[in-house]
Amino acid sequence: MKKRMEASLEEIGSVASSLKELLPEDAVIFLRGDLAAGKTTLAKALAKAKGYEEAVTSPTFSIEQVYADGLRHYDLYQCPNEKFVAMGLLESLERPGWHLLEWGDEALRELLREYGLFTAVVDIEKSDGKRIYRIETDA
Repeated sequence: MKKRMEASLEEIGSVASSLKELLPEDAVIFLRGDLAAGKTTLAKALAKAKGYEEAVTSPTFSIEQVYADGLRHYDLYQCPNEKFVAMGLLESLERPGWHLLEWGDEALRELLREYGLFTAVVDIEKSDGKRIYRIETDA
């Protein structure tokens, strides 16, 4: 399934609400876009849509942040797939809930699909003070 949305940063809650309705309870959600495209901002909005009210920060230096039962956030910018697997994080993705992956590539998505995990990709692009969200989900 493919969907396109456009929203300002102030309207990002509507994007998160749409994704909450669209995605199953257990999903690996790839957040893609250039630096400062709004990946972590979307992660914050998704966490809020799931009822998480605490601070959400980029896991750039820790690779993985666990915010709540059923909500995890990963930053793979400096973590190649082999390292991700070697660190045992692949098993972490099998846990129930949403797993938000910044910078995950298509090879990792294909691997996760082979393992039977539901995946979605949200490509974020800046456009005239707004963001364009291109969403692609399995099935």
